[in-house]
Amino acid sequence: MEQTKEQNQQQAGKIRFQTEDGTYEELFVLEQTKLNGINYLLVTDSEEEEAECYIFKETSEAEGTEAVYEPVEDETELNSLLAIFEQLLDDVEFIS
Repeated sequence: MEQTKEQNQQQAGKIRFQTEDGTYEELFVLEQTKLNGINYLLVTDSEEEEAECYIFKETSEAEGTEAVYEPVEDETELNSLLAIFEQLLDDVEFIS
């Protein structure tokens, strides 16, 4: 999923991603963090109470104008990030 870094900064709270098939999807940013020099986003597809959440990590090149995010798939990495995001958002509970 890609978007310009400028768009990412201008649209605080909501991000428009381009998926691999070229379609666009808007997601709400719940929180972001940086771990070991990598930016991570906790996003949701809805602002409703029981929405689906996803964690993406930035994989873009520093020189590029496009911010590239990929879903976190490694279970160990994902569990570590869930613990961090739960601490950052003390009123949120993640259910697997």
